[in-house]
Amino acid sequence: MNAPTDISMKTDEVLRVELEVFRSEHRDLDEAIRALQERGTADALTLQRLKKKKLRLKDMIALIEDRLLPDIIA
Repeated sequence: MNAPTDISMKTDEVLRVELEVFRSEHRDLDEAIRALQERGTADALTLQRLKKKKLRLKDMIALIEDRLLPDIIA
């Protein structure tokens, strides 16, 4: 997740690619967190860090989706 948070200078095509990458990373983190919790092999600090990273990805996904899919006023 080395992408800058300023998306205003990126093209829609670049944002779509980043969106898919972030969604994939988010899913992977979700699976990793679930697996660690089921096995009981992770300490609380590791789980907390993974969950924070997952939240940052979720925020980036929402930011990009807002840019790509403007609100429709009915």
